[in-house]
Amino acid sequence: MKKVFNIKLFSLLVGSVLATTSIVAQEAPKEEDYLKIVKIPAPESALLEIGGLVTLPNGNLALATRRGDVYIVENPTSNRPYFRKFASGLHEALGLAYKDGALYTAQRGELTKLVDTDHDGVADVYETVYAWPLSGHYHEYSFGPKITKNGSFLVTTNVAFGDEEWWRGESRVPWRGWALEIFEDGRMMPWSTGMRSPAGIGMLNGEFFYTENQGDWIGSGGLWELPKGSFVGHPAGLVWTDHPDSPIKLKQNALFDFIDERRIRNAEGRAVKPENIVDEDFKTMADAKAVIPQLQLPAVWLPHGILGISSAEPIVIPEGHFGPFAGQILVADQGMSMISRVMMEKVNGEYQGAAIAFRSGFRSGILRMDWAKDGSLFIGETNRGWGSAGDANEGLERLIYVEDKVPFEMKTVKAMPDGFEIEFTKPVDKKSAEDLASYSLTTFTYKYNSVYGSPPVNNAEAKIKGVKVSSDGLKVRVVTDDLKQHYIHNLTLIGVMSEQSKHNLLHPIAYYTLNQIPSGAKLSINELSTYNSADIPVVEEVKEEVKVAKTTKSAAVKKTTVAETAKTVSTTTAVKKAPTYKEVEGLLLKHTCTACHSADKKQIGPSYKDVAKRKYTNEKIVQLIYNPQPQNWPDYPTIMPPMPQVPKADALKIAEWINSLR
Repeated sequence: MKKVFNIKLFSLLVGSVLATTSIVAQEAPKEEDYLKIVKIPAPESALLEIGGLVTLPNGNLALATRRGDVYIVENPTSNRPYFRKFASGLHEALGLAYKDGALYTAQRGELTKLVDTDHDGVADVYETVYAWPLSGHYHEYSFGPKITKNGSFLVTTNVAFGDEEWWRGESRVPWRGWALEIFEDGRMMPWSTGMRSPAGIGMLNGEFFYTENQGDWIGSGGLWELPKGSFVGHPAGLVWTDHPDSPIKLKQNALFDFIDERRIRNAEGRAVKPENIVDEDFKTMADAKAVIPQLQLPAVWLPHGILGISSAEPIVIPEGHFGPFAGQILVADQGMSMISRVMMEKVNGEYQGAAIAFRSGFRSGILRMDWAKDGSLFIGETNRGWGSAGDANEGLERLIYVEDKVPFEMKTVKAMPDGFEIEFTKPVDKKSAEDLASYSLTTFTYKYNSVYGSPPVNNAEAKIKGVKVSSDGLKVRVVTDDLKQHYIHNLTLIGVMSEQSKHNLLHPIAYYTLNQIPSGAKLSINELSTYNSADIPVVEEVKEEVKVAKTTKSAAVKKTTVAETAKTVSTTTAVKKAPTYKEVEGLLLKHTCTACHSADKKQIGPSYKDVAKRKYTNEKIVQLIYNPQPQNWPDYPTIMPPMPQVPKADALKIAEWINSLR
């Protein structure tokens, strides 16, 4: 029997839902209700393109800038902080640490110790602790330091890029694309390699981690553990593994024999930039690890364009800070000017975990963070040369947690043998949490090759068999037979509401990187709720009533003839308009378009109004979504990745809306 909707009942239900949605939309909490962003006033003469931040033992803040200055900020959490220049003339300082009365910073070519020996508030000693070579390439940034348990310093170094092959990372001089351990007495020991642009380094609970940016050989940003002797994916630094001090002996050919590096030349002998091929046999990082055991997989992927485009500093939330999230990790992003929250666990000896959005809306790209004495978080910002969301080129701000408010969030997400266990910050409404229609679960991964970045690949729906809500409403087990090792699992909890306020989750989407599937007992089907409101049987109605449902614009239902229906459809087609923003908003979010573009403001990429001015056809815009042409927008430093995963129908609808903005 064919199932169709009971139109009268459906109209009543829709009206009720829309009315409820309208109320919730007006009252729904926002990020700023729980996390306040406060600008720290600074002198007009201080260009705070911040490369380093560290809170001093007395509560003052030390900061380094990309312009080469170091400031001490007294009373940094007050309404009238005082800025004192401590040092100047440094070469792009991109990190800052404090140890035994001295400040340490990584310049492009050395680790420098800054000391105020006469106690006049200004550094009078600039001591080179250790220097490394430079080729002079603009991309040879250096980051750090971070201080280890034994008091040594860890720094990381960027690769350069080729002259003709400007897209391909190169290690032109020793130790580019490496982490280096440097000792106070001037000794240096190479630590690990495989880095491309390791802007964010951190000691997380005593262990060395770093964040990577999407690029060649790097499908997306992510958070990696960096044990000594590890290789984390980018092959450029492997050219130095013959050095007697190298803790790793892996050679580039071990990787290139497994994955073609695609050095292609055209008929004129010019190098050809590798581009994504939609229908191809590809390898993933997990595939490569099977033949190259030294390859270190990311603990947590940060999906590109969703949780950032230029991952920066990771930092642990101390106990007593930021309410229910103490002990978790915050990761800054420079390009999207946002912070993500990461909850890690160790399964079978390997780190993995979930990443979720935390706070956006900062003035500029976030590069550095550190904790203030009052429990707020200092935020150091810059966008020079890199581009970022926000309306400023630099900045110093504080993120303040509103202590008397607890957001309704996923507190933790943990892997189970048969799915995931989600703990919430507040009890859930059990009716919504026991409904399978409140959840969706998809899986995907990234390619591992020399192409700049990767679209999500091997996308698949994972069927949710059932859920189990704890008696206190604080935990839900989501059960599936479709877990995939080494894949990212996108958990979306759109329909789950809080018990008290009936609000939805502040951030309903988590991305869990499943490196290991835990062993242990699985839940039986009789322990689970399998109720799914999407499967409620609907009532048979006559065909004429279905036609009315498709064409009527009135809440009242009336019978129409076939002729009247045809006439209505014809008229509707004739006056069809371009979709409205509300009609494409979900698509823009789903396909991460809003990460880089807005309707009328320049962001990471051009505004949609500026795109509309180019007078591209709808089909041309679809082509540019699939194969961007960065040369068309030379004023934008961040190159748009190909988006072949966007369905053609969605891309066309977005294109129609863009062209309606002319």
